[in-house]
Amino acid sequence: MRHYDVIIIGSGINSLSSAALLGKAKKKVLVLEARDTIGGLASTIEFSPGFRCNAIIDSIKWINPNLFSELDINSNNLNIIKPNISHIALGDHKNPIFFHRDANKTSESIQNFSAKDATKWDSFISYIKKLTDFLEPLYNSTPPCLPKASIKDLLSMRSMLRPIFKHGTQGTVDLLRAVPMMMPEMMDEWFENELLRSALSTSGICNSSLGPFSASTAYNFLHQHLYSNGVILANNFIDGGTIEFANTLAKTAKFHNVEIQIGSEVESIKIENNYSKGVLLKSGEFISSEIVVSGTDPKNTFIKLTGPQKLNPTFLNQLSNIKYRGSVARIHFALKDLPNIKGVAQDEMKTIFSISPSIEYLEKASDSMKYGNIAKNPYLEFCFPSIINNNFAPKGKHVLSATFQYAPYKLRNRVWDKDSKNELKNNTIKGIERSIPNLTELIEDSLVHSPKDLENEFSLSEGNVNHGEMTLDQFMFMRPTMSCSQYNTPIENLYLCGPGTHPGGGLHGTNALNAVREILQNEL
Repeated sequence: MRHYDVIIIGSGINSLSSAALLGKAKKKVLVLEARDTIGGLASTIEFSPGFRCNAIIDSIKWINPNLFSELDINSNNLNIIKPNISHIALGDHKNPIFFHRDANKTSESIQNFSAKDATKWDSFISYIKKLTDFLEPLYNSTPPCLPKASIKDLLSMRSMLRPIFKHGTQGTVDLLRAVPMMMPEMMDEWFENELLRSALSTSGICNSSLGPFSASTAYNFLHQHLYSNGVILANNFIDGGTIEFANTLAKTAKFHNVEIQIGSEVESIKIENNYSKGVLLKSGEFISSEIVVSGTDPKNTFIKLTGPQKLNPTFLNQLSNIKYRGSVARIHFALKDLPNIKGVAQDEMKTIFSISPSIEYLEKASDSMKYGNIAKNPYLEFCFPSIINNNFAPKGKHVLSATFQYAPYKLRNRVWDKDSKNELKNNTIKGIERSIPNLTELIEDSLVHSPKDLENEFSLSEGNVNHGEMTLDQFMFMRPTMSCSQYNTPIENLYLCGPGTHPGGGLHGTNALNAVREILQNEL
């Protein structure tokens, strides 16, 4: 029988980061991945002969710099592409708004729509940077566990709040005001142009079932802008696709003697007397370990792998109250040629596009989801990964990857089948054809991943890419529940490290940094 110090379930960014960090700490680590390739949310797939795409996530908003410093990862290991144009907002006008890394150029683009808004842009950047600077220390701290309320937890809470309080009363008030805000409320305080207001609001609803008029969407906006150095709507790409982030972490982990085993699905986590003892594979092999770390979401970890019978009723009730509400679908198109986009030159297309004419447009799209319907006019983001990576498509051809937001996991009076997926694809095409009128004639092939597909193929409960909604009742000491907010769980020696833990979703690695710190401290 094989034995390890630590077994890690899953091979997403947080799992691989945890493995590399624990390997560096001289632990004997085994990573188990059910699929035949590593990566999780960072996976890259071939969806048509010669055409490749990033399965779920095209761009990375931010990466915790502490992860790279801890693991000695630099540009020689991983090439991060930071395009000069970070985002392009398409509306009903002839010209879009261009968001540049250079704030002055963004202001010039906004000037075409509102001179008043252009004059406020620098102040808005400073305001957002101040708030995210407050959040960064909180994100790198372990939240308190309120049900226990130990001295350690009280000290943890004090240390988390100290970075905020040191900025004085006004800074504290600004943060506490912003966190529960709806995006339209924040926009009302800054801007008048509707395309600008809606483009910024898209960052508040990213990968969420919430419409912009929902409380805490301003918090989600801030979450997307940590470590962005004042760049608004920043999008960073990985040379070679997002999978290269996973590959780099895997190489680093292997350098520290971590074993990675693909095609090895975990059947269950072995529990004895409330202690995790290892895992049982689908193959029938049992592998023992001192510690088990799960990179999967809480529902998969506890309901599927440990089994509800192993959980106390209070914790089981907390788990049942976690909101997932997957709302994201992915559609990939194999194109005969690179299309023309109104108001955009071809050398400006290495970025993320959003279709968001107004905040009301976004809210109506979210309303469709509330009633289990596929939005006829969805909120869409899309990009051309084949521009960034020329090996993603045959020469002269291209890939368009789109994220359809407000695709309900549970459809009203129907299921996700061929017809419903075709409806989703057709609504996507119609939406993009607002800016690319000839898209239909360019399409050679396509692939649709509904929320149900994301659940089945990538083990995402209800298709939620954040492992749980990013809402006020599911962040900090309430993520994923109050009983396991500190990465450890009610089952001894079983830990969580995925996006379902504090501080939430994204390919940033903060969850892993915090989880590993707790694992190593608890050993002392």
